Amino acid sequence: MLALSAEGILPRVDCAIFADTGWEPAAVYDHLDRLEEEVAEPAGIPVLRVSAGNIRSDALNPDHRFASMPLHVLNQDGKAGMTRRQCTGEYKIKPIKKQVRALLGYPYPRRIPKGVFVEQWVGISTDEFHRAKDADVAYMRNRHPLIELDWSRADCLRYLKQRGLADTPKSSCLGCPFHGNAQWRHIRDHSPAEWADVVAFDAAIRGGNARANASGNRLLGQAFLHRSRVPLDQAPIDHVTAAEWAARQAELGDQAPDGNALVVLEEGVADGCSPWACRGEQPVQDAFGLAA
Repeated sequence: MLALSAEGILPRVDCAIFADTGWEPAAVYDHLDRLEEEVAEPAGIPVLRVSAGNIRSDALNPDHRFASMPLHVLNQDGKAGMTRRQCTGEYKIKPIKKQVRALLGYPYPRRIPKGVFVEQWVGISTDEFHRAKDADVAYMRNRHPLIELDWSRADCLRYLKQRGLADTPKSSCLGCPFHGNAQWRHIRDHSPAEWADVVAFDAAIRGGNARANASGNRLLGQAFLHRSRVPLDQAPIDHVTAAEWAARQAELGDQAPDGNALVVLEEGVADGCSPWACRGEQPVQDAFGLAA
């Protein structure tokens, strides 16, 4: 959408906002720098980078309030579960809203007058029109330009290739538990330093986040980044077959997954962590062995 705006296919936006969790792959930061230099600046569009902190550091800091990641949990009784997901709201939506308030001239806790709002573009294509929804505050009004253009994901990829941006990387935390095997393999095979980083983090969160542990609210089980619920450097990420995954699920007492689940296993959660557009943003019940 930034490129479309810069080119004049879409109206010129006042600014673009990137919510930085502090733990994106290096390729994402490099690409953002390139977009800013080659696309945004020539068009006079400022790129504003906002942040609520470093999600990796916060998870391991016992003195820091932490918005939990959706970690895969193996409970003491052997059953599988998942911790509550709060990270998108805390590290993406909140800092974006804070910046929007500042742009409007009404930083929190000032009341924003009725009728004062920003038009916010959300990049959902026609393939996933069902994800399009309104913002949850009156001072932000969502618009979906790609749907208005009747563009599919294939149209977006074709356009990016024409603009010389075919190598656009997916934005998500380096150690996001929603990664599929393909993403884990890419990190392992192409970025040894980042692989060592996520393997170390996976080991560090085995007992849950540091703040909860320090306060005595320990996880009753073990937490993992990979959905197989084994240490990441031992996880079966090399093209796991249906039979292999079914056998692993049987060990956990779960039924074998259907074809769609196998797609998620390989490709990850399709929606990722896009603010206002993520299927995975629905709250996950903490019925998986978290101490009260």
